[in-house]
Amino acid sequence: MIRACRVCKKQFKTKPFWVKKGHGKYCSAKCHHGAMRTGKVMKCFSCGKEVYKTRKALRISKSRKWFCTKSCQTRWRNAYFSGDKHSNWKEGLYSYRSVLGRHKTPRVCQLCGTKDSRVLAVHHIDKNRKNNTIENLAYLCHNCHFLVHHYDEERRRFMVPMV
Repeated sequence: MIRACRVCKKQFKTKPFWVKKGHGKYCSAKCHHGAMRTGKVMKCFSCGKEVYKTRKALRISKSRKWFCTKSCQTRWRNAYFSGDKHSNWKEGLYSYRSVLGRHKTPRVCQLCGTKDSRVLAVHHIDKNRKNNTIENLAYLCHNCHFLVHHYDEERRRFMVPMV
């Protein structure tokens, strides 16, 4: 018996017994599985590529934005939820911890030369915590950091340019 596929309308052979039992509607497994889909094809919000989303995915999406891959979603999230749009944004006052790392400053105490990153802290040279420029920041171990803040002799030793 020759029938037309319900999805692609291609002519294919099927057995009369299958038609009697309610089968023989699709020419291939690909067409059969394609007919089972109930969702929609949406455009990726980040790159514009078309992507299939199930009805459940369409229903439970909070942002009403759909992405083709996790990397597209992450690219959008990192661009959109950065700086003052991030939920933990505190006017940029605490960003100094990553400034030295971004500028590839070696993680070494400027006074004693300790390289153990577990005991290193970032020190504001002019003691202004809002001045987070690279020139105002230095790595100090916790011990030297305490000494620079509380003892004038250590503060003077720290301020002398090292050769």
